[in-house]
Amino acid sequence: MNILLLGSGGREHALAWKMVQSPLCSQLYIAPGNPGTAQCGKNIPISESNISEVKQFVIEQNIDMVVVGPEQPLVNGIADALKNDPLCKDVIVIGTSKQGAQLEGSKDFAKQFMQRHNIQTAEYQTFTNETIEKAYTFLEKLSPPYVLKADGLASGKGVLICEDLTQAKSEVKEMLCGGKFGSAGNKVVIEQFLQGIELSVFVLTDGRSYLILPSAKDYKRIGVGDTGLNTGGMGSISPVPFANKEFMSKVEQRIVMPTIQGLQKENIDYKGFIFIGLMNVNGEPYVIEYNVRLGDPEAESVLPRIKNDLVDLFLAVGKQHIGEKKLEIIEDTVATIILVSGGYPETFEKNKPISNWENINDSMVFHAGTKLNEDNILLTSGGRVLAITSQGKDIASAMAISNKNAEKIQFEKKHYRTDIGNDLMGNNL
Repeated sequence: MNILLLGSGGREHALAWKMVQSPLCSQLYIAPGNPGTAQCGKNIPISESNISEVKQFVIEQNIDMVVVGPEQPLVNGIADALKNDPLCKDVIVIGTSKQGAQLEGSKDFAKQFMQRHNIQTAEYQTFTNETIEKAYTFLEKLSPPYVLKADGLASGKGVLICEDLTQAKSEVKEMLCGGKFGSAGNKVVIEQFLQGIELSVFVLTDGRSYLILPSAKDYKRIGVGDTGLNTGGMGSISPVPFANKEFMSKVEQRIVMPTIQGLQKENIDYKGFIFIGLMNVNGEPYVIEYNVRLGDPEAESVLPRIKNDLVDLFLAVGKQHIGEKKLEIIEDTVATIILVSGGYPETFEKNKPISNWENINDSMVFHAGTKLNEDNILLTSGGRVLAITSQGKDIASAMAISNKNAEKIQFEKKHYRTDIGNDLMGNNL
């Protein structure tokens, strides 16, 4: 099969690395890709969000399958555009329709969906600049801390947790009236703070049946001990020790099944990944958010644990046979550490030469924000630069390898967290 993968981050490198192992994959193209994905297939200089250029490439190169990595092309309607074009209608698209993408594209849509299908989530209300006084009143009824979410896409940074009421009101005003987060903040979801520990559960669905992929936990804060600003993710661990059979049974019965049934009831065409961000509150799973793709950096920890041929699973999604597949998982723990640029997650530095990355043998090095210059030297080009992924019998042993290799790889003002997974060791939740 000729396969086109859309995206350019660490998640896409992990997907490319996994898909190219399949005997079903004869040619893999990545648009636009990065220096890491170029080791797996052929990078194509097309933006993943340029629907007309993607369609033209699919037609010209006889593409059989399109796998959509990031959320923006899905929110833009890439799956619908391919399905509705007579020349592309037989192409398998791993990615939801535009309507389904609203589960991530609009926090308000997602919350209403959960309410309609009795899926456990935090109490909430949605406000605009015309109802800002009501937003203040609602905040006054809640106990701190206060959770504020930009309704639209904000590159994983549209969630604020405020410790006091005055700060919360100020941030709401900044979002609704001051343009913070741009158009993504034209609506703000204010919700009850849930006290617990987070995890991510990924579902691969054909719209009727599903497979639940390995659990993972990512780490959003820039600093050791979960301190500092929120980022796109500083690392991840899979599996999550407290996500045992009993807990995952609750997740499946109370969240996964009602979600899939809800999509069917509402005639939402959904073939692809559902990322369910969960909070474990005293052993009870609550949905924090839906995303409509694999998480990043969770993908870099989850995909290496899957034994199955990923392209074969995607084929089953396209033919709506995923219910006939059985997932095979390695028991070991996989730990991912993200190396980030100086200044990240605020204004960060670029174009710093990266050394020693090619000398790592006992970890996988997934590229995210990297580029090659005219002399073929690898440079930093993004906030999150590389994902160092290692396998071990437990969190401590997997992290020891990742930490060792994170130290070896060098670029100016490199930053990473050494404590990924520490909170899960000996965790009996």
